[in-house]
Amino acid sequence: MNPVRRFFDGLHPHVSPGGKYEKLYAFYESIETVFFAPLERTRRLPAVRDSLDVKRYMFLVIVALIPHLCFGIYNAGYFARMASGLSLAPVPVVLTGLWLVMPMVIVTYVVGFFWEILFATIRKHEISEGLFVTCMLFPLTLPPATPLWQVALGISFGIVIGKEIFGGTGRNFLNPALTARAFLYFAYPVSLSGDNVWSVLVGGAERYVDGYTAATPLSVAAATPDGQTVEAALEALGYSPLELFFGFYPGSVGGTTTFLSILGAIFMIVLGIASWRTILGGVLGVLATAYFLNFIAGPESMPFLSLKPYYHLLIGGSAFALVYMTTDPVSGTHMKGVKWFYGFMCGLLTVLIRVFNPAFPEGVGLAILFMNCFNPLLDYIEIKIRTRRRVPNV
Repeated sequence: MNPVRRFFDGLHPHVSPGGKYEKLYAFYESIETVFFAPLERTRRLPAVRDSLDVKRYMFLVIVALIPHLCFGIYNAGYFARMASGLSLAPVPVVLTGLWLVMPMVIVTYVVGFFWEILFATIRKHEISEGLFVTCMLFPLTLPPATPLWQVALGISFGIVIGKEIFGGTGRNFLNPALTARAFLYFAYPVSLSGDNVWSVLVGGAERYVDGYTAATPLSVAAATPDGQTVEAALEALGYSPLELFFGFYPGSVGGTTTFLSILGAIFMIVLGIASWRTILGGVLGVLATAYFLNFIAGPESMPFLSLKPYYHLLIGGSAFALVYMTTDPVSGTHMKGVKWFYGFMCGLLTVLIRVFNPAFPEGVGLAILFMNCFNPLLDYIEIKIRTRRRVPNV
């Protein structure tokens, strides 16, 4: 017999009902099903069979996010060593990036699993596979200098307040990772905004860069003086469109690279994980809104209004969020028609928040959370429209 199977079979009597550790069954089941398919079988008709179950679904999203994590490790290490005046050789850069990023990932998973196991034990239900994706997404949206205690506090808020109080996965209407990120932004804005939070000295993850200019492209766009274009201001700091596309600039751990976001979108669309309607709707919303602002911009308007539309997809985490956040199977829309509207509005609001509210330079996270509140209504409207069309034909 498989030794792994034998190991789990030996533990099963102890965590089953009546066993000494029956309260830990939810944790046991979550680990066992990583290695083996669940033993439960459908006994009555109708039975729906699909090779893409929830666990495989979430695992494939993790696969799509792994390149972002690897890129974030390198990018964080590169700018940390640059700020410290140290060697930029690949191996030291990667080691520094691991030292900065992996503690955030580990803390997120440890704290996230603590809350998930606690609620699963109290409610006597299985641990949701969605936790794995939430705990991967959250640290990728944070600056590499975020203190670990804030990481723990943020993921606690996202899971408990953003998901569990509504009944757990499948009943939450807000994206838990974005809820955690928004909470940290409003609770500790100094730690989550400003140029100094995006790069750290190698002496410690909580030591912000002193006297080192590491302005992000979004902050450059918002602070561009009159009489100068944003594109020229970005070029002057070395932010060419190609560098912006690949994400080699100070920013969140994994959200700066549009290139990897496109690859992730293709991967998930081909496998049927993400909705191409939502993603394409978001891209169209960004471009259409930016083109409209270009149209109404005058000689006296702020330079941000005249920024070329495609730049909004290159700077910040808009591409990352449109691919991985809007397509959340729980907090996103479910009906095909309103997916277009939902994605479009996320893109539209992202540009409007960026341009007209300097207090929120990123914009895309708040835009998605705002639209999350309307998604149940959007689905309801499309269902009612479809029902009205169908009834006269019955």
